[in-house]
Amino acid sequence: MNTPRVVIVHRRTEYDELLATHGTRGQAAFFLRTRGRDIAELEERNRLTRKAIETATAAIPVDWRRGSVERTDVARFLFAPDDVIVIVGQDGLVANVAKYLQGQPVIGIDPEPGRNAGVLVTHPARDLGELLRATDHVSERTMVQADLDDGQHLLALNEIFIGHRSHQTARYELRPPGARAESQASSGVLVSTGTGATGWCRSVALERASRLRLPAPHEPRLVWFVREAWPSPTTGTTLVEGELTGNSLELTVKSDQLVAFGDGIETDSLTLTWGQTLRVGIADRALRLVG
Repeated sequence: MNTPRVVIVHRRTEYDELLATHGTRGQAAFFLRTRGRDIAELEERNRLTRKAIETATAAIPVDWRRGSVERTDVARFLFAPDDVIVIVGQDGLVANVAKYLQGQPVIGIDPEPGRNAGVLVTHPARDLGELLRATDHVSERTMVQADLDDGQHLLALNEIFIGHRSHQTARYELRPPGARAESQASSGVLVSTGTGATGWCRSVALERASRLRLPAPHEPRLVWFVREAWPSPTTGTTLVEGELTGNSLELTVKSDQLVAFGDGIETDSLTLTWGQTLRVGIADRALRLVG
């Protein structure tokens, strides 16, 4: 029987990216000074991240297998079913990685306690050894999935946005579960999980003083909002928010081209053309967080 494999996922720090762009520390420091920043701050944050990765790596039992992958390579990395995923970084990195997993336990390590929100990266690196012995104790966070009628699909941990690529007016027909369809023109549609309900979704709900109860992170329920629906002789504004449990929200495209993307990553999107139908609902998998 194979021993477990721990895969540490991280991303390049801002300091590393600056060195890659400017070549030397001196040039990077000069660039930052022209923008009122001090390179010492970035060096310290880089040191903390490297220390967290080193501490986490040292906590892996010597007889366990191990691997490491940088964020830009995650899409090409082959995760095994019995892997334990250790993510060192900000909360957003967990969201970026979640859609590539198939139920593997995830441990979020915060390299900069007090700087990150710590919603998904909830543990210090020094606790990893104990956490690796408790990977059966997980909490599941609901994810959202969009399925296009040509077989393409998209997963997200926080939210999925459907709209125009350049944020111009999007035209479509919207059909919530159990309701009639309505033709709309708007700034787009946002479908959020409970994890995403603390971010973009919450700002929309607060702005319009919505009375819709936002879901908790582990709750198998989604909420959706139409942003800035525009009334006209051919478009309505009666269907602007709601919730999803077992059914899907359907959207049929009435524009030349729309896009759907998850967790704010516009580079990883579905392209929707005239007449295509997208269905958005609770995903058939969840993020399994340890601790």
